[in-house]
Amino acid sequence: MTHLYSSCTLCPRNCNVNRLTGETGFCGETAALRIGAAVIHRGEEPPLVGTGGSGTIFISGCNLGCAFCQNYQISQGEKERLGRTVTAEEFTKICKALRDKGAENINIVTGSHAIPTIAEGLAAAKNAGVQIPVLWNSSAYETTEALELLKDSVDIYLPDLKTLDSEIADKFFNAPDYPQTASSAILKMIETANTKEKVIIRHLILPGFLESSRTVLRWFAENAVGRAQLSLMTQYTPIPNRKRPMPNRFITEDEYEKVLGWLEEFGIEDGFCQELVTGSEWLPDFNKQNPFSSELSVPVWHFTSQT
Repeated sequence: MTHLYSSCTLCPRNCNVNRLTGETGFCGETAALRIGAAVIHRGEEPPLVGTGGSGTIFISGCNLGCAFCQNYQISQGEKERLGRTVTAEEFTKICKALRDKGAENINIVTGSHAIPTIAEGLAAAKNAGVQIPVLWNSSAYETTEALELLKDSVDIYLPDLKTLDSEIADKFFNAPDYPQTASSAILKMIETANTKEKVIIRHLILPGFLESSRTVLRWFAENAVGRAQLSLMTQYTPIPNRKRPMPNRFITEDEYEKVLGWLEEFGIEDGFCQELVTGSEWLPDFNKQNPFSSELSVPVWHFTSQT
C-alpha cells in the first residue's frame, strides 16, 4: 500500500506530494513512519483501560492543525515535530512490548496521515502473535476511502467529533471542511464496526462555544444513538506560549452542567462523562521518557530509545 504515498491524497488535504521521495504536505511527514512514544496509558475511557491499561502509540505528524493540541510537540512542534522513524520490525517490537506489559489493546493515536504503513505494521504485528484488539484513536479528519484500508486491522474506533461549525473548524482546527468530513468518516466507522461497543465518539467541550457542543450532541442523537457511545470530555486546557488563537480559560461548572442537561434532553445515555477537569498538570511532555505523570502512564518506548 505504500504506493499511495507517491501522489498523496490519503487525507482530505489532497496535497498530491510524493512522500516516497521525501516530499511533505500539510502533515509534515514523508512515507516513513515516525513515533514519539509508546506507553501503557490509564487515562482513556474505562473499558479501554481495563486492568492492564491501553497500549498507546503516539504517531508523529498530523493532518489537522488544532490550536490547543495537547500533543503539539509531536503533531506540530514549534520548530520540528518530535519523533523517530521506525521500521516495520521495530513497530512490531513496540506492539509486542506493550502486550507483554499487560496492555489491553494497541491504541494508535493520530495516525490518519500514515494509514498504509500503519495497516501493514499492524498486520505484521498480528502475524507475529500480537492478538490484542487494535484501537484507532483519531480526529476523524479522514476520507472514507482511507478508512477502508483499515477495516481488516482495526477493532475499535475512537474518533473525535470536534465541531460541526465550519467557522470554528477553520479558526481552531485549520480545516473549514472538518464538519462534513468528520461526520462522514464517523458514519463509515459506525457502519464498519456494526456494534455500538466498538465506536466511542469523543467530544471536547470548548469554553465559550457551547452552541457548538449542542449541535454535536444533536447530531449524535440523530445519527449515532444505539450505534455508538459518546465520550463527553471536559479537559480543555489552553496551551501556554502558543501563538495560535484559542479559548484562554477552562470550562466553568455552569457550562458543564448545561451540557450535561442537553444529554438528558437529547436522550443520550450510552457512554461516558469526564468529571470537570481544570489545570495543566496532566499535559504531556514528549521530551520526557514518560510524557505523562506516573499515575497516568508507564513508559514502554521513547523516540530517544535505540532499540
